Amino acid sequence: MTDDIAFLKQAISIPSVSGKETELASFLVSEMQSFCDEAFVDDSGSAIGVWGHGPLKITFLGHIDTVPGDIPVRIENDVLWGRGSVDAKGPFCTAVAASSYLDPQLKEKLSLRLIGATEEEAPSSKGARYAVQTYPKPDLVIIGEPSNWDALTLGYKGRLVSKWQLAKANFHSAGDDTTAAEDLVSIWQTLKAQADTFNSEIRGIFDALQISLQSISSSSDGLEQRAEATIGYRLPPSLSPDELIEKIEALRLQAKAEFVGKEIAYRSDKDTALTRAFRLSIRQHEGKPRFKVKTGTSDMNVVAPVWNVPMLAYGPGDSSLDHTPEERLELGEYKKAIAVLTTALELLAKA
Repeated sequence: MTDDIAFLKQAISIPSVSGKETELASFLVSEMQSFCDEAFVDDSGSAIGVWGHGPLKITFLGHIDTVPGDIPVRIENDVLWGRGSVDAKGPFCTAVAASSYLDPQLKEKLSLRLIGATEEEAPSSKGARYAVQTYPKPDLVIIGEPSNWDALTLGYKGRLVSKWQLAKANFHSAGDDTTAAEDLVSIWQTLKAQADTFNSEIRGIFDALQISLQSISSSSDGLEQRAEATIGYRLPPSLSPDELIEKIEALRLQAKAEFVGKEIAYRSDKDTALTRAFRLSIRQHEGKPRFKVKTGTSDMNVVAPVWNVPMLAYGPGDSSLDHTPEERLELGEYKKAIAVLTTALELLAKA
């Protein structure tokens, strides 16, 4: 396999905006073929590598697509700049590199499946949804997302997007009726108050119901006024998308609502074979392990309800740089993460 840093830089240099991952998937497969027992592009366009045939089945599920935005790929002062360096080609390349260092004798004990999934940054989550429908249920799952080399992400909030439409007959502005836009603003205020009530006794943002007005617009053709709004929610583990929809519908608001983008929140246990192996590995590499939960979503939200096995997210990088023009990865952290992941996998295989 190519040198770890050259491999990462090449992967970052290949554009892979959601839906356009073909070239990168082919490159990753060509690299994995050098050490995996099997490597191929599956029907979802994801890059797949299979290493070993032992009884312990571990899946590393990362994503290889990115959001738009061209950041010139370059290395400056041991830092690699480029779109996807953090979110999330860096974490998946970490897994590929770590797998190449595994002791071949462990193939009798471990079956490792690497999945470089497509369209995580799109509403479809195409690669992850195909994986849970197609591949055998693993014993343990590692999601490739940035957490820093010495931290483990145990959970992600859920999500719900509501799209609102309201129409009413036009009237003279000298009248005292409210406009469609004003009525929709009132609906937003009602929904915001509902969320505030839910949060009145909640401590900590991960367990809170977050609501945001993502867009609002109005128009008129002279006969009818129309107003539209998109309102997004970030859900805690205590509230499912369907439960929230029931609460919203109970308000009987006078507008048409469509609910999309449903994702259930997930938080893993702190004490599992997976977390124990990673904590020990981080300590062996002179780190102090930390736990995190994230207010966003990831492919963990897609696979956790189906596979329902211990899982966590791991990968190098500062997630605050996700989707920004400042996206970059310290190469020293990348090397540390490779070492930690290699050791963690070996500890699990030998347990």
